Amino acid sequence: MNAIELLRTRIVFSENAFTELVLWRVPEPVRGSTHDFKYRLAYVVNQVCVVRYDNEAGKGDHRHFGQTEQSYTFQGVEKLIADFQRDIARWNYENRNP
Repeated sequence: MNAIELLRTRIVFSENAFTELVLWRVPEPVRGSTHDFKYRLAYVVNQVCVVRYDNEAGKGDHRHFGQTEQSYTFQGVEKLIADFQRDIARWNYENRNP
């Protein structure tokens, strides 16, 4: 079985801010992860990715918030998207972006 793309979307909030969400179901976990999803969720403001959740091979599940990178405990797709949305709201509040 090959990877199956489950989601690929871009949501534009303003001329300066958008999110891009990409999610695949993979036949076996990405190196460093324990689940069968590969994902990349990014929030970009003024051409800079300020919030990102991904599970790059070898690094496993992790999140970026500004310049900070930390491990992320994957607990399902719905929780992943909710956590991502929470971090976008936090970023916007702390930085007064769109």
